[in-house]
Amino acid sequence: MCGLSGELRFDGALADVDAVARMTAAMEPRGPDGSGIWSQGPVALGHRRLKIIDLSEKAAQPMTDSELGLTGVFNGCIYNYRELRAELLAEGYRFFSTSDTEVLIKAYHRWGLDCVSRFKGMFAFAIVERDSGLVMLGRDRLGIKPLYLTQDGARLRFASTLPALLAGGGVDTDLDLVALHHYMTFHSVVPPPRTILSGVAKLPPATVRTIRPDGAFADHTYWRPSHTRSPEQFWPEESSRDWTAAVLESLRTAVDRRMVADVPVGVLLSGGLDSSLIVALLAEAGQQGLATFSIGFHAAGGEAGDEFAYSDLVAEHFGTDHHKIQIDDSRLLPALTGAVAAMSEPMVSHDCVAFYLLSQEVSQHVKVVQSGQGADEVFAGYDWYPPLADVPRDGVTEAYAKVFFDRPHSALAETLNAPYLLEGDASEAFVREHFGRPGAETALDAALRLDTSVMLVDDPVKRVDNMTMGWGLEARTPFLDHDLVELAAACPPSLKLAAGGKGVLKNAARGIVPDEVIDRPKGYFPVPAIRHLSGPYLDLVREALTSPAAKSRGLFRPAYVERLIAAPSDHRTTLGASALWQLALLELWLQSHGL
Repeated sequence: MCGLSGELRFDGALADVDAVARMTAAMEPRGPDGSGIWSQGPVALGHRRLKIIDLSEKAAQPMTDSELGLTGVFNGCIYNYRELRAELLAEGYRFFSTSDTEVLIKAYHRWGLDCVSRFKGMFAFAIVERDSGLVMLGRDRLGIKPLYLTQDGARLRFASTLPALLAGGGVDTDLDLVALHHYMTFHSVVPPPRTILSGVAKLPPATVRTIRPDGAFADHTYWRPSHTRSPEQFWPEESSRDWTAAVLESLRTAVDRRMVADVPVGVLLSGGLDSSLIVALLAEAGQQGLATFSIGFHAAGGEAGDEFAYSDLVAEHFGTDHHKIQIDDSRLLPALTGAVAAMSEPMVSHDCVAFYLLSQEVSQHVKVVQSGQGADEVFAGYDWYPPLADVPRDGVTEAYAKVFFDRPHSALAETLNAPYLLEGDASEAFVREHFGRPGAETALDAALRLDTSVMLVDDPVKRVDNMTMGWGLEARTPFLDHDLVELAAACPPSLKLAAGGKGVLKNAARGIVPDEVIDRPKGYFPVPAIRHLSGPYLDLVREALTSPAAKSRGLFRPAYVERLIAAPSDHRTTLGASALWQLALLELWLQSHGL
């Protein structure tokens, strides 16, 4: 919910309120229900509001608690805010609203940096101390809510989106060559703190940053799942029923937490196991008239464009108020422009446009939805995990790169022009360093730890946030409840890999979700027209890659581009994505933002 922005000056000047206002205005789609600007000397804050909890103006932001000398802006939801509020009331705090924003501010006053460890939810925030001038930035454990930064010797600016920082002006928009290497190699994932632009960083997940008035700062990482098993935990396969029961109970709690709202909450129902299980648990809990939403596209390249057979089955089984959205081809091409513009970073997954169009439709009915993202990374649902099961721990880097990297480092020489090439393999070095950290005793544990803390954050999670918030829709992801993630991280790999992946989750769903959904082949969010580029979609790609802007940038080798355009379906990345779309999406994003 919402979009935040701000500036902190280090040079003795007053904060540039006009720049903060421009950044805030750029995020209007994230918060169509209200806006606010606050400034005090060298600090200014901006906010766009999506009303979810406490719909009154008492919960407007930026929010100032004059008694405590604190002002804050907040994006997200603290699901246990009522329990924390009761605890703070018992300690003598007085409240003027019923919002979770006020709980966050008072929790910071009471517990300092430690407050984040008490929050169950998704959040990014900034809090300013009136008397000391100290500023604290924070981000949730799984990075569900974004926070982008740009800094020079005179000032720091921050915002919920990268385009908002661009609207503020003064950003170094040169390409970060290490980030470009990750984009081309590490399945388009750019790990924090980098972004594709040299002048923009992102606060890592599970991090609080304390910034002094002179610009000195300190980061504190407050959460890391270990992906190891302690002796007192269930072990191993013979206790699978214990693990199944524990996972089911934890997921029940996670789904229940995400119903906290002063507006109705719906569900994005793809027809797969994950979203179907969310619907089933809400029905089990007695939810009546639950609104569910599914989307479909026309077939292309011999590939179906919807999974309505399964979503219809689930909706009928649980008696939901189901909305089946069929997207005509005439809407898909224009929506690509909006989807690319809504991206804070280039995101190559073809289902971005599906989420974008789905969010447009869903936002006409509800403001909040639950979504099944994260289950595959947390419970080992992808097909690249089984090949890692028998890999020795010291061989995981090479094995992981083989199944996940889009192309080897050596192949970049025929893809990128010389000024954009790195001598060393930055992606391999990043992955090797991550795998070298203590814990995660098996190769699969190490891969799941990497994917949960890095790939998940900067691919599917970011995708869902950007596309839903582009229409003022808040998406909540129960599979990323940190208590559930910690439990899944400790679950023996063999139980997660069972039954073709997500075995322990499938066992938990048995008897709750129809067997046809549990035992179906793994699906995805299909947008065949982008996976199989032809006609007007190929024309769009050709135009982007041969435009004057692309030629001036000189990013890709012309011969390589021509080869891909001549036979787009023949060139796939390791995981089967369109290599041509990967190149085109980057150019489309850069051109969309005038870079």
